[in-house]
Amino acid sequence: MNSAPSRLCGFLCFVIVATFAWAGPKVERAEPLHWWVGMHNPELQVLLYGESLTGLHAKVDHEGIRVTQSISVANPDYLFVYLHIDPSAEPGMIDIELHDASGLRHTQPFDLRAREPGAADRKGFDTSDVLYLITPDRFVNGDPSNDEVEGMLEGLNRAEGYGRHGGDIQGMINSLDYLADLGVTAIWINPVLENDQPQWSYHGYATTDFYRVDTRFGSNAQYRELSDEAAKRGIGLVMDMILNHSGSEHWFVKNPPDQKWINFDNTYVRTSHLRTTNQDTNASDYDRKHFADGWFVEAMPDLNQRHPLMADYLIQNSIWWVEEANLAGIRMDTYPYPDKHFMADWTRAVMAEYPDFNMVGEEWSLSPAIVSYWQRGKVNHDGYTSEMPTMMDFPLNHAVKEALNAPEETWAEGFIRLYEAVAHDFLYAAPEDLVIFPDNHDMDRFFTQVNEDYGLFQLGMVFNLTMRGVPQIYYGTEILMHNRGFPGDHGVIRTDFPGGWEGDEVNAFTGEGLTDQQKDAQAFTRKLLNWRKTATAIHDGKLMHFAPDGGTYAYFRYTDEDMVMVVLNKRDEPAVLSTDRFAEILPDGAEGTDALTGKRQDLSTEVVVPARGAVILDIK
Repeated sequence: MNSAPSRLCGFLCFVIVATFAWAGPKVERAEPLHWWVGMHNPELQVLLYGESLTGLHAKVDHEGIRVTQSISVANPDYLFVYLHIDPSAEPGMIDIELHDASGLRHTQPFDLRAREPGAADRKGFDTSDVLYLITPDRFVNGDPSNDEVEGMLEGLNRAEGYGRHGGDIQGMINSLDYLADLGVTAIWINPVLENDQPQWSYHGYATTDFYRVDTRFGSNAQYRELSDEAAKRGIGLVMDMILNHSGSEHWFVKNPPDQKWINFDNTYVRTSHLRTTNQDTNASDYDRKHFADGWFVEAMPDLNQRHPLMADYLIQNSIWWVEEANLAGIRMDTYPYPDKHFMADWTRAVMAEYPDFNMVGEEWSLSPAIVSYWQRGKVNHDGYTSEMPTMMDFPLNHAVKEALNAPEETWAEGFIRLYEAVAHDFLYAAPEDLVIFPDNHDMDRFFTQVNEDYGLFQLGMVFNLTMRGVPQIYYGTEILMHNRGFPGDHGVIRTDFPGGWEGDEVNAFTGEGLTDQQKDAQAFTRKLLNWRKTATAIHDGKLMHFAPDGGTYAYFRYTDEDMVMVVLNKRDEPAVLSTDRFAEILPDGAEGTDALTGKRQDLSTEVVVPARGAVILDIK
């Protein structure tokens, strides 16, 4: 006969079991947020995150869609569902049913959309474009109401160089007419995804949500609006992405699927930064691992791209943003730091979806042998190819600075540094596709690099806008923004664009408060960029250059129909060069019209170049 305590215990056990049985699984997140019918790759990973998801298997009752895998991991808060989406599937809301042995436990709605016409045929940026790099927090504050967002870890502090200043997507939308008038045809924007980190969140390189624009910048919808409004003005949108790491406050870092999701088993080990281990045939496995798997800093955990579920997640996220935001390109941060074989897979996957798209990778090396390793088409010593269409040309960037700042011209210093840098083009599979630039968000401002010598500034701008490749300039370069007295200080390098905040005494959009030299630099840049829009020899032309001579450097860009002659002169007096030297390319009796002044020059015997200046001669 049961006692009362026994009966009570039995009842309580029944209640506990019944409560657990009826509690059921809970889904807090489903990523991606939605997907499209008709993608090149019909396979889709849907990451479900919540509670009590382990051991469940998914079912979908929708014509043209079938579940291929339901993958549980060590953490019961995750379930990875793989779908095969046939091109014949009807767009619309579908139900992903989660079952266990007892039957249906949860139904997760998922939005499957129709693609926009021509989505797969989108054209990426190319050599006809000029990229304008924007650090969004420092450009224009178009919506002060989002400066402070309740619940986010860092608020506004414009007085702090490394704090948030309030620039946002609405500010960039408001500025599109200025950029179009300047001659910009594409904007590369430093990362805009959520960085809910306690400090330095403005820079964007510590992502805490891969599917959400940071609320302090705006919204996903506003980001798409920026893309659409830019496109109306002939400007493409290039997204800055990071696959190497995330922010330490990311939800999947704080509660990872398993111990291998983050490199070094979720434990901080700093990267060695020895990027050459990717190419070094003599490198130890220890050094390779501590480079590729090490973390930048403790606040940026290093993602394990060798984890197949992580790899699929990251690839899909990139494709999702291209489709969702109608992107014209991707700039990939720290390209050599992730697992290099994954990066080849990632690049192939994105380019398979968008064959005419374009992407550029960052490898901050001054050696063209190292940078060229990563470009598509390069035949490497180890058989590796990353499939990346193009890279940032850091070797040439460095050579420009060294050439312009050399106190004298010798066989080893001065313009010969530029000549020799270009002479290494044979190392690249496609040097004409490289992105070239005077400066960016991580280095001293170009005007500072040339010690605020306006003549050298103009020479550098002419070179970057007429040399082979795709030029990129940094916001404010056109008005001589500088970091005088603060070398290498990123907070100053990323100074607020004047006129982007209400009450600014200087306004670069209207010209109010700019010095005469700043106004001249802005007009000079505008003229160059707008001329370049129709300069087909600069877009598509071959390159022939001639060895520097007494502080001058001459080169030609040419097609079968068009030719441009460029001569840079560092001398303190005008240079008069005999054109006999250029007879192999310069037509007899040629005349050229200077793109900078509109003046014509008879080139039958000589070319005249102003002191510490340049000529850009259109030759018909």
